[in-house]
Amino acid sequence: MLKAVYTIWLREIKKFIRDRSRLVSSVAQPLIWLLLIGTGFGATFGNVGDLKYIQFMFPGILVMTLLFSSMFSAISIIWDRQFGFLKEMLVAPISRTSIAIGKSIGGASKSTLQALIILVFSPLLGIELGISRILIVIPLMFFISFTISGIGIIIAARMESFEGFNLIINFIIMPMFLLSGAIFPISNLPSWLSAIVNINPLSYGVDIMRWAITGVTERGPIYNLIILGLVCIITTTISVYLFSKGK
Repeated sequence: MLKAVYTIWLREIKKFIRDRSRLVSSVAQPLIWLLLIGTGFGATFGNVGDLKYIQFMFPGILVMTLLFSSMFSAISIIWDRQFGFLKEMLVAPISRTSIAIGKSIGGASKSTLQALIILVFSPLLGIELGISRILIVIPLMFFISFTISGIGIIIAARMESFEGFNLIINFIIMPMFLLSGAIFPISNLPSWLSAIVNINPLSYGVDIMRWAITGVTERGPIYNLIILGLVCIITTTISVYLFSKGK
């Protein structure tokens, strides 16, 4: 099983490295958000607590990078299905669990690599990260990516077309991002909006990433980890189940 997971992971990484246009676009998008939204909103709202607005927003942009990359990495499942490669994997003498896990780890690895490129720009925003914080941030990025990849795989497991997948993903991604606390504090929200934010798993990823980078948190890192862990278990279990029943 481990060899199968490694092989699937390696294939995903090689495809990612060869697709340079995707790498450039995935890095350019969050930088544009930081430059335009961060600077514009920062001039309007000023500071958020002890942080400049762009410093407050930076962890949210990192998680946005993980979200977009992890979700769209699942499109490789539809690609493999249309070209017959997925069928070859399903009939191969490997467990279907290893396919789902390999895809999730591959998607999480690609997302983490992209987010690391964005993390390099943190000193330009006045965010100084020591070695200890970096050693916390990197595993968190992978963990959040792995959780989100499971959601993407659940959607892609039964999809037959790129168009249908893109339509559903775009319908899910922006509400998840905008209602995650990435661009505004989640405290003092109206009760109806606070309820939506609380059921959004991405909001826990943003909060714990903000704690890891700036030390600021609105829920507490332990609580965030517990919720993310539960979501990770659920999404991984469902994705494995869908692959085990796939044809």
